[in-house]
Amino acid sequence: MTNEANQMTPRLDRADARVRHDAGLAGAFKKFTDKVRSGDLGMLPVIVGLLLISAVFTTLNPVFLAPNNLVNLLFDAAAVGLIALGVVCVLLLGEIDLSIGSMSGLSSAIIGVLWVKSGVPLAVAILAVLANGALIGFLYGFLRNKFEMPSFVATLAGLLALLGMQLYILGPTGSINLPFTSPLVRFGQILIMPAYLSYLVAILPGVLIMIGAVKTNAKRTAANLSAESLSVAIVKAALLTIGLVFAVYYLELGRGVPWMFGGFVLLVVILNYGLTRTKWGRSMFAVGGNAEAARRSGINVFRIRMSAFVVCSVLASLGGVFAAARLASASQQAGTGDVNLNAIAAAVIGGTSLFGGRGSAWSALLGVIVIMAISNGLTLLNLSSSLRYMITGAVLAIAVIVDSLARRSRASHGRA
Repeated sequence: MTNEANQMTPRLDRADARVRHDAGLAGAFKKFTDKVRSGDLGMLPVIVGLLLISAVFTTLNPVFLAPNNLVNLLFDAAAVGLIALGVVCVLLLGEIDLSIGSMSGLSSAIIGVLWVKSGVPLAVAILAVLANGALIGFLYGFLRNKFEMPSFVATLAGLLALLGMQLYILGPTGSINLPFTSPLVRFGQILIMPAYLSYLVAILPGVLIMIGAVKTNAKRTAANLSAESLSVAIVKAALLTIGLVFAVYYLELGRGVPWMFGGFVLLVVILNYGLTRTKWGRSMFAVGGNAEAARRSGINVFRIRMSAFVVCSVLASLGGVFAAARLASASQQAGTGDVNLNAIAAAVIGGTSLFGGRGSAWSALLGVIVIMAISNGLTLLNLSSSLRYMITGAVLAIAVIVDSLARRSRASHGRA
């Protein structure tokens, strides 16, 4: 028995060495290629799309990549990005909210009426807007749970009703200007983060990646499991830090990083934590993947659906506040036009599946940058709104096709 044990020891050591090797850079690359082949493309389409968009628009108009133009792009992206962030929640469940544009328009109108016309303090007016959004989201969830009304129908009815309310409370003038010197308008048009804070925020993600990797390795070692190589985490942290620091440096050549965009990113981080590190987030993915299986496992499907619609409407309402701050007005045109299209397209292009069960909060951030880059580039080329609508619609269609093909590939790979 002793000889057999001695012979087994080198084999175990070699096996452990192979595990450690597979967990290194070569293993990480192999995992990535395997995921791509199986249809799990992750952020790859977004990164490729951004590179192509930047190359095309910079060739046609070099102003596109000018620092100040990118700063303006980030200002514009914050409001639509917030709305798209809410859309991610309902899409994860395989649902949809078509009233997000009208919800944001109504919210901007409520801000104008309460704050400017009625003299209500700004903070109270914003709280009223968010409470109204929560109430509307609760109504959608109630209709979906109680009467099994498809979310497409419920929110389409909501789109018309909210638009009517927006027109009604704005009155015959149809527009309310917000004070240009107010903190809200300065937040939406002027305020920039200090340079030191921008760099600190750019470095933070890389530091958190390394801290998380070290903690994970310590836990695995304490449990007598093979600890993965830190080389992958080091490379990820280094590449991310270099990319973010360069982005901040380039933006600082212009005006800098807007507080408005920083607030949007903060909410993305909060929602990402909720979706990935909490019971609520795990339940969201479970219900989106298979609602009946989730119900049988003890998840309250009705509550999860309700929470998704409430979060979506609240974020759409906050997006309306951001839009009002950016435009310094509340008008009948707020929330109309391509707001719905851009928000839903941003979530889908960023990687959230229309079929439910797959996506992340980062989808809204990545997708809205793609959408606003297209819009900004077409504006610089002085192309008409009709062409902008058609091109954005085509990009959305391509994103859905890619999602469908990836879903089919994952299904066939799973059967194999």
